Amino acid sequence: MSAEMDGFTLAMNLLVAVLGGAIRVGTPFLMVSLAECITEKSGRINLGLEGVLVFSAMAGFGGAYLSGSPWVGVLVAGLSGALLALLHGLVCSLPRVNDIAAGIALMLLGSGLAFYLGKGLIQPQAPQIPSLSLGEWSSSAQIKSALQINVLFPIGVLLAALLAWGFKSTRWGLVLRMAGDSSDAARALGYSVNGIRVAATTVGGFIAGLGGASLSLYYPGSWNEGLSSGQGLIAVALVIFARWNPMRCLWAALLFGGAGALGPALQSVGISWGYYLFNAVPYVLTLVILIWTCSPRRSLQGAPVELGVSR
Repeated sequence: MSAEMDGFTLAMNLLVAVLGGAIRVGTPFLMVSLAECITEKSGRINLGLEGVLVFSAMAGFGGAYLSGSPWVGVLVAGLSGALLALLHGLVCSLPRVNDIAAGIALMLLGSGLAFYLGKGLIQPQAPQIPSLSLGEWSSSAQIKSALQINVLFPIGVLLAALLAWGFKSTRWGLVLRMAGDSSDAARALGYSVNGIRVAATTVGGFIAGLGGASLSLYYPGSWNEGLSSGQGLIAVALVIFARWNPMRCLWAALLFGGAGALGPALQSVGISWGYYLFNAVPYVLTLVILIWTCSPRRSLQGAPVELGVSR
C-alpha cells in the first residue's frame, strides 16, 4: 500500500510540475503565437518575431534594471517589440518586397541589436515580474513551487479570448479578416490594406514583446544571448497548428510549454536520465506538426487567403 501511495504521490507531483511548467514555459509561446495570429489574419507573415522576442527580452530586462520596476520593463519590452514590428510592416509595404525575406532580415537585425546592446546586461540582476501563488492549498513545497504562475499568463489568456471575440464580432475584426482574405474587397470599400497590415503587425509586435518580457523578467528570469531558443520561429508553426484561432493558440502554447517543461519536471521528482533528450521534445513536436500540416488539404484549412498570394 505504501509503495502504491508513493507511486501515486510521485505521479501527482510530476503532473503538477508539468502543468506549472507548461504555464511558465508556454507564456512566451502564447504571446508570440497571438502576435503572429493577428499579423497573419491581416494577410502578412512575420518570420522576424524571433528577433522581436530576443530584442524585447533584452530591452525589457534593461528597462527593469535601470528603473527598478519590472512593470516599466514590461512596458519597454512591449514598445520595443512594437517598434521592430512597425519597421517590418513599413518595409513589407514597399513594392516588390517579400514578407519572408524581410522577416528573416528583421530576425537577424533584432537578434544582432540585442546581442550588441545587451552585453552589459548579462551579469546584473533586474527586479522580476511577481507571481500568482495558486498552490497555497497544498502542504507540499514542490506543488507550491510548481504553481507559482507568471502574472502575464492570465493577461495572455484574456488577450486570446478578446481576440477570438473581436475577430468574429467586431467591425475591426471584420476589416482585419477582409484584408487577409481579399485585399481587393477591402480596397473597394475604401480601406487601406497596407495601413491595416502595418497596424496589425505593430500590435502583434507589442504582444510579442510581452513574451520577451516573460523570458527575461520571469522564466528563466535573466538576460543572455541564448534566451529564446527559437521560440519565435516555433510560434509560426504553432499558429498553423492552431488554424489561426486565438483560443487554439492558447491550448497549443500549453502543449508546447508542457513539452518544454517535461525534462525539468522529471528532474524535480528525481528522474534525471534523458534530461537533454526531453529538452528536445518541443523541436521534435514542431517538426511533426510541420509534416502533419504539409498537405494542401490541411495546410490551407482556416488560412487567410492572401497568405498564398505572391507579392
